[in-house]
Amino acid sequence: MGNREISAVRSVAPDSLLGDVPPEEFREAARRVSDWMADYLRDVGGLPVLPAVRPGAVKRLLPPSPPVGGESLEALLDDFREIILPGITHWNHPSFFGYFSITGSGPGILGEMIAAALNVNAMVWRSSPAATELEGVTMDWLRQLIGLPAGFDGVINDTASHSTLYALAAAREVAYPESHGRGLFGLPPGRIYASDQAHSSVEKAVLTLGFGQAGYRAVPSDGDFRMDVDALRRMLQEDTAAGVRPVAVVATLGTTSTTSVDPVGRIAEVAREFGAWLHVDAAYGGPAAILPEVRESFSGWEEAESIVVNPHKWLFTPVDCSVLYSRRPEILVQAFSIVPEYLRTAEEGEVRNLMDYGVALGRRFRSLKLWFVLRYFGRDGLAANIRAHMDMARELEGWVRSTPGWEIMAPVPFGLVCFRYAPDGTSGEEQDELNQRLLDGLNRSGEAFLTHTRLRGRLTLRLAIGNLKTTRAHVERAWEWLRDAASS
Repeated sequence: MGNREISAVRSVAPDSLLGDVPPEEFREAARRVSDWMADYLRDVGGLPVLPAVRPGAVKRLLPPSPPVGGESLEALLDDFREIILPGITHWNHPSFFGYFSITGSGPGILGEMIAAALNVNAMVWRSSPAATELEGVTMDWLRQLIGLPAGFDGVINDTASHSTLYALAAAREVAYPESHGRGLFGLPPGRIYASDQAHSSVEKAVLTLGFGQAGYRAVPSDGDFRMDVDALRRMLQEDTAAGVRPVAVVATLGTTSTTSVDPVGRIAEVAREFGAWLHVDAAYGGPAAILPEVRESFSGWEEAESIVVNPHKWLFTPVDCSVLYSRRPEILVQAFSIVPEYLRTAEEGEVRNLMDYGVALGRRFRSLKLWFVLRYFGRDGLAANIRAHMDMARELEGWVRSTPGWEIMAPVPFGLVCFRYAPDGTSGEEQDELNQRLLDGLNRSGEAFLTHTRLRGRLTLRLAIGNLKTTRAHVERAWEWLRDAASS
């Protein structure tokens, strides 16, 4: 940056240091940014998915101290292109197959841009009436699309980790009503139950809520990585007999490692029998409920007290956007609502204040981007894209099953395929090493990006399909690369 940094400092009179960017200067920079965005979304498939940078490479190109004099927008945008962009992992790439593939779609990006320009804080209704009411409408639209009954009310949070935390805080409010005033200290121990395949955010929430590690119990899963309901019942019987309060059970519809689907209907029966709050983590799998042919996998989730669905995972909405639904929203309000005098308004009792449904007082206008996405694609467009991703996953599953030396490691209910190279005559440890080398090689190539998990103790490759730009050719190319590398 050196010399250019000096030349890019704006030459201004002292009184011109006040205020924002002049409108025409902003307009020109915004045009440049929007042109770049359109080109990026069109051409991202030609970039390496994973950047070829080492730790610290980006930091070394940045000055250690902030500028004294302001710099031009042109210099900022040039440095973004030359320093920041080469260090980006391109989640919007059609061959990004790691973690859970996502899409920052055009309509979602436009909604995000407008929300940033408006810069409202929808903490109370008065602070942004439209943002508050649009969130309610958009949550109800999504509820209808995924087939939940009308009793569920939704709010938007940043991520599923916080949505799950808030749901379990409501569960604590029910299990320990006395804790609202005096805290948990001195009260009988409580416990929250989830499958051994559940997301780590559940255990983090248990720790955050004050139950400690002893307040979390992992339920074994079956051969298809679904919660063993009989084991859950035995655990609840043992714990209640020992004086432990069952606080909540967390079922998962689309686990992180394998996208396994817990038998939520049977889990709901057990939770109800022991008086435990049922929370359903459908952060990944939830959008698939838009498809009529998949709806049976979700049978029973309507009996849950709370459900989390992440539009930023498989509903083409830019990060971050996590929806928390509850049949008992009044419990959320009871758990979190604290209204100081400076936040009281004349509309109390007539309106919903979003600050009452969680810890955060600041509430971004997240519903705008989701509203844009739902309107642009409509039910049929959303369903067509999700269905196409699932079809590609099943086709990849077929390719793996029909190729000697390769094996499928888990069922494929949605858009994720778990598989590994397991040639005859090799030990499990040797196979782990081979799969790690395949994974590292493909990721270094920049052609695609995969991540891994461990299933039954063995390193397993995960290929997640969920980007709007992904086609059969992208999936086929990644598979060909792995197969050719393995055969060599």
